[in-house]
Amino acid sequence: MDDLARLFGVARASSNAAGSAAGTITTETPLIMATKIRGIEGMKHGELDFEIQRGAKFVLFQYCISVVILTFRRASDIYFLRQGENAVVKGLPFTLLSLVAGWWGIPWGPIYTIQSVYNNSRGGKDVTQAVVNSLRAQAAPPQAASPIPPMS
Repeated sequence: MDDLARLFGVARASSNAAGSAAGTITTETPLIMATKIRGIEGMKHGELDFEIQRGAKFVLFQYCISVVILTFRRASDIYFLRQGENAVVKGLPFTLLSLVAGWWGIPWGPIYTIQSVYNNSRGGKDVTQAVVNSLRAQAAPPQAASPIPPMS
């Protein structure tokens, strides 16, 4: 999850007293990711490894929405694309959303819209390594702490 958090630049507010009082944000606290991975529903870990070895990948798409002077650039959920699936076609809804709703904010609307369309037309952002590292970290059993030797 930390790899994904660094990828998205996500952080949670600190829960310690000093952090709460100062209103600081820290990345040392555990992260809760709201990102969903689409396309792996019902797959077992072995099937997922097999598909990745065959060339499957995890991809993010960008989209942009503008309202007068406010422009929002966001990333989609993570999509799992098997070998042979066309990433450009999978990202087409986000590209169309950006083309229709992204232009209207001044000055960032046109800039973010062009970036989103460009990134999506190249197949989105490949985040396979970060997702695989995160999934492996979740699947690994927690390391047991070494016992404290008895005091004599």
